[in-house]
Amino acid sequence: MPEPWYADGLKFACTQCGNCCTGKPGFVWVNDGEVLALAEFRNEPLEQVLGLYTRPEGGTRRSLKEKANGDCVFYDRMAGCTVYPVRPRQCRTWPFWEVNTTSPEAWAAAAAECPGCNQGELISAEEIVRRVKVIRI
Repeated sequence: MPEPWYADGLKFACTQCGNCCTGKPGFVWVNDGEVLALAEFRNEPLEQVLGLYTRPEGGTRRSLKEKANGDCVFYDRMAGCTVYPVRPRQCRTWPFWEVNTTSPEAWAAAAAECPGCNQGELISAEEIVRRVKVIRI
């Protein structure tokens, strides 16, 4: 298997700017364990968290809901992510998603939206591959 184009690693440091939590609608996929962690963190019943903060998609999957302006239901423009310690794996692995790591051009497009790309800690190629495998987007 050939080495990825990012064989020397990529730099990333989350600035908590909220760019990945706001804007145009999309999907933040959550599994049962993540929903349970959100419920426990918020000290709310599981059924309430499912009903208020998630929506079914395609019959077998769930996504976090969004506010009318497209922001994640758990994002507060003054306080940031209100569930950061238990944020879903999709959020934890940003920007190391398959769509962003296929080429230098794809990474540059992600970096144009995310000020944390190309900043801070050098993430090894092995760690990037591990994160990409956590969730395919």
